[in-house]
Amino acid sequence: FLVGDTRNIIREAAKKSCFICYKPGASITCCETGCDRTFHLPCAPDGECVTQYFGAYRSFCWEHRPQQAVQARPSQDNTCSICLDTVENKISYKTMGCPACQDARFHRHCIQRLALHAGIGFRCPCCLNQDPFTMEMLTMGIRLSKRPPSWQSVQAVGPLGERHGRCDAGTCLCPGGREHVEEEGPWQLQLCSSCAAEGTHQHCSSLGNSTYSWECNTC
Repeated sequence: FLVGDTRNIIREAAKKSCFICYKPGASITCCETGCDRTFHLPCAPDGECVTQYFGAYRSFCWEHRPQQAVQARPSQDNTCSICLDTVENKISYKTMGCPACQDARFHRHCIQRLALHAGIGFRCPCCLNQDPFTMEMLTMGIRLSKRPPSWQSVQAVGPLGERHGRCDAGTCLCPGGREHVEEEGPWQLQLCSSCAAEGTHQHCSSLGNSTYSWECNTC
């Protein structure tokens, strides 16, 4: 966009209210013809909206979002194939399924986390299908990473089993550098509680001494 076009877009967005939080500044409009629902991107999950992170980057409100055609099987035990917790007994915004094996079920937030960690190795956690599965997840609003799998990054740091040992904060404040780690105090290294592939000094991410859990931006 040109500078003038960008300013016009900002002015127009300021006039529109998010149908989810009702606050102004909603710049995303449902792509369905005739639908004028607008929303903020951070509000999308609460409103069960879908944004597709490929192609034209289209967005849809809860009423017009794409739906999965996966059919429930009698043998389905309603367990998430990733976290093993209970899922709904039907396909919905929060409960998704694999279009290839028609059997895997998982929470939306679980498959989104897997997609960011798996990167270019993303596939169905049950049947390991990749092409139809990945296209279906993209269509349903799952955001993918183009990086290698996070577990390969962990192995690249050193021998298998070696603990990640550097600060990955956007701005490292440690005088000794990103590799400097102390057992206690502000330069103690905190690893991501989900992937353990990234870390931060306590001080670099404003973590208190009583903070026992931290997640990196990817997670």
